[in-house]
Amino acid sequence: MKAIEIRNKFLNFFEKNGHKIIPSARLIPENDPSVLFNTAGMQQLVPYLLGEKHPEGTRLVDYQKCVRTNDIDEVGDNRHLTYFEMLGNWSLGDYFKEESIKMSFEFLTKELEIPAEKLSVTCFAGDADCEKDNLTAECWKKVGIPEERIYYFGKEDNWWIAGEEGPCGPDTEMFYDTGKPKCSEGCNPACDCGKYIEIWNNVFMEFYKDKDGKYTKLKQHNVDTGLGLERMAMILQGKETPFDTELFFNLMEKLKELAIEENIASRRIVAEHLRSSIMIINDGGRPSNVDSGYILRRLIRRMTRHLNKMGIDLSKLSDLIDIEIDALKEMYPELIENREKIKNVLIEEKNKFTKTLKNGEREFEKVSNRLKNNGKDTIDGKTVFNLYETYGFPPEMTVELANENNLKVDIKDYDILYKEHQEKSRMGSEVKFKGGLADQSEKSIKYHTATHLLHKALKIVLGDHVNQKGSNITEERLRFDFSHPCKVTKEELQKVEDIVNEQIARNLEVTCEEMTLEEAKASGAIGLFENKYGDRVKVYTIGDFSKEICGGPHVTNTGKLGHFKIKKEEASSAGVRRIKAVLEN
Repeated sequence: MKAIEIRNKFLNFFEKNGHKIIPSARLIPENDPSVLFNTAGMQQLVPYLLGEKHPEGTRLVDYQKCVRTNDIDEVGDNRHLTYFEMLGNWSLGDYFKEESIKMSFEFLTKELEIPAEKLSVTCFAGDADCEKDNLTAECWKKVGIPEERIYYFGKEDNWWIAGEEGPCGPDTEMFYDTGKPKCSEGCNPACDCGKYIEIWNNVFMEFYKDKDGKYTKLKQHNVDTGLGLERMAMILQGKETPFDTELFFNLMEKLKELAIEENIASRRIVAEHLRSSIMIINDGGRPSNVDSGYILRRLIRRMTRHLNKMGIDLSKLSDLIDIEIDALKEMYPELIENREKIKNVLIEEKNKFTKTLKNGEREFEKVSNRLKNNGKDTIDGKTVFNLYETYGFPPEMTVELANENNLKVDIKDYDILYKEHQEKSRMGSEVKFKGGLADQSEKSIKYHTATHLLHKALKIVLGDHVNQKGSNITEERLRFDFSHPCKVTKEELQKVEDIVNEQIARNLEVTCEEMTLEEAKASGAIGLFENKYGDRVKVYTIGDFSKEICGGPHVTNTGKLGHFKIKKEEASSAGVRRIKAVLEN
C-alpha cells in the first residue's frame, strides 16, 4: 500500500467517524518561537487544546508535515528520518479513551488489514503522582488485545507533556510485531532489538502539571494521536527500511547508479536530506546561520559532503531533485509549481559549500605546515573539530589528507569533542521545544492582536498591495513581514505607529465569529495563507477597524495592549519588508 493511500484511508476513516479534515500547517511555524519547525500535529492546535473553540468543531483529523532535528547525525542508519509526515486525530473535549482506542484498533485491523495478533500495546504503569491507567488497558482488552500483549511502563515511556508544565497525561502506544525472534526472555516493546516497531501513539490529556510539579484534573479532556506515515508504509509494504519504499526508491537507485564508491549510509543521508531540504524550501525556508535556516544549511551541506564521498558529480544535483519531486508530487502537488525555486536554493547553497570545502583544504595545508615546522606529526582532536565546525570540513577528509601527508590524527579526542557538541545541540533543541503548550502567555496574546492593527495600518498608509508574508511573536516583541517594493520612510512609519496607537486608545472591542471561508471572504475579512484553512474559520473583528481570519487567541479590548512602538524596519527578502515592534506599558 503506497504512502498516499495510507494517508487517504486515514483521513477518510476519521471523516466517516465525525472528524473534520483540517490542512497541514506550514513546516516553519508562523507565530511560535519556541520551536524551529512543526514537530507534531498538536502545535497548530495549541489554543484549542487549552480551551479555545475550534471553528471546525471538537473532532479533527489531518496529516502534518514535520521536521525533527535531534537525530540529524543518526540519519544514515535504517530508520532515522529528519522530515516525516504525521497522521493525527483529535478530540477536543469530545470522546476519550474508550472511543479513541476503539477507532484506532478498527483502523489498523479493518482499514489497513493488520492482523490483530501482530499488535501489542503499552499503558501507563502509575506512580506517586498519578494512578495506573487500568481503564486504557481494559479498553484494549475489550477490543481484543489479550492481557499478555498489554505492557505497563512509567512516565519516561507512557506519559506526555510539552515542557515542564501544562496539560499532560498518560498515553498508550501501539506496536507492530515484525515476527523476529525475541532477543531475550524479557523482550518487550521497550526493547530496541527490532522485534517491535511503534506505529501509533494516543495521548490522553486529562491532567495539568503546575510549576510546583502538582497534578490536577483538567476540565476539558483531550485526545491527541500521532501515526508516522513513512514507518507505516514500510511495514505494510514489507520493506526493511523507509528508504525501500516509493518515497525514496527511485532516488536511491539513481544514487547507486551514479556512485563511484558504493556506500549505503551515504546514499540514505543524501536521499533523506534532499527530501527534507525540498520540503523545507517548499514551505518558505532558506539557508542561513540561525534557527531553521541553519538546520536547512546543515542538511544541504551534509548531503553535499556525502555526494562527494560517493564520487558523484555535483552537477547531477538538478537531476536528483527532479527524481525526488516526481516521487513526491502526488502527495504534495505544490512541488511542481515550486520546482525551479527549490532547485535554485539547493544548487546555490551547494555551490557555496563547494567553496567552503576549498577553504577547508587551504586551512588544512596551514595546519600541516605548522606541525611539520614544529617537528610534530599528530593533528589534535580540537583542530580536527575546528576544521569541521568553522569550515564545514569533514573529519574523514582531514584523516584522508593527513594520511597523504604522513600525519596522524587524534580522532578519539575529536569524537569526545563532537559528542559534547551533539549533546549541547540536542539540549538546545529540547529547550526550543519546551515552549509547546505553555507558550500562549498574556504578553504573546497581546502581540498577536497588535499584528492585526499593524497590518491594517500598513494598508492604510502604504496601500492595499500590502499583505502579511509571515510573523514571529515572542513575549518581548513582534516581527511582521509584509509585501512592499521599497523601504518604508520614517514619515510613513510614524503614521503607521500613530494609527495603531489611536486604535488602542479607542478601547475597541475584539469579537470573534465562526463562519465558512466563503462567508468570511464576502464579509471583507482578510485571509492569509488561505491553503491552511478548513471549511469553517474564525474571524476576529477589532471594532470598525480590522477584520481578519485567524485562529486566535486575542485580547478582548485594544485598551489592554499598551503603547505600540516600531523599533526597526528592514528588508526581509525581494519585495518583502520587515517591521519589529514592541508594546510598552
